[in-house]
Amino acid sequence: MTEACLAGLFGLLIGSFLNVCIYRMPRDLSVVRPGSFCPGCEKPVAWYDNLPLLSYVVLGGRCRQCAGRIGWRYPLVEMLTAVSFFAAVQVHGVNLVALKYAIFSALIVGLIFMDLEERILADELTLGGTLIGLALSLWVRFETGLLHPFLPPFHQRWLSLAEAAFAAALTAGALWLVGALYYRIRKREGLGLGDVKMTAMIATFLGLQPALLALLAGSALGAVTGIVYIFWTRKDAATYELPFGSFLGVAALAVAWFAEPMFRWLAGFPA
Repeated sequence: MTEACLAGLFGLLIGSFLNVCIYRMPRDLSVVRPGSFCPGCEKPVAWYDNLPLLSYVVLGGRCRQCAGRIGWRYPLVEMLTAVSFFAAVQVHGVNLVALKYAIFSALIVGLIFMDLEERILADELTLGGTLIGLALSLWVRFETGLLHPFLPPFHQRWLSLAEAAFAAALTAGALWLVGALYYRIRKREGLGLGDVKMTAMIATFLGLQPALLALLAGSALGAVTGIVYIFWTRKDAATYELPFGSFLGVAALAVAWFAEPMFRWLAGFPA
């Protein structure tokens, strides 16, 4: 429990950094300099006003300088990241599996809110996350085993890497093909390359079967939510841009934390 609580505290710090990424990356701003500032008055935020969750509560959700409201996204991202880090260590212990789930959750949380607010999925998180997922597959055994009958008896690490790369290529390629066909038929973009890159990143962490499940669940969630939202707000269905990455991210988190253990059990791997 102590290790999990420490992981949760570290998750709060990562969540605070994710908030910086969510705001700055779509605007091509450095995430390092300058330090934290209020988006409203652009004045620097003092360190004691920049404590994850605590400062939001103390300040009543408003900037000390201009009294402008601080968006609900800031404490929510910090809390979700902290809970994810806590759960990763509590469930898996202090090991590379917990690190994998913590990193994956942080990346997904950042992408969910970035796409929701800006309709952008930054390459730093999608492509960077894909590289991290591939690297971790060398050390955290990949579970799908779909390529085992078709590959020579590699060392398990390299076989796991091959599985991760295959899952990323297949899922991202399939989604890209759907988007290309949609564009050819409707003469307008229905999916961005950011969604394709995000799908590849998810596959490198989860594997082919869980990634396909996340893709299907995210598509269904986005379709239903989009129809309801468009009907409720009377927006033009032909021009409204749906944040598909956000729905895909929610589905991916659900699959990672609830469905992937089932895949592990069915495949005969220890949880």
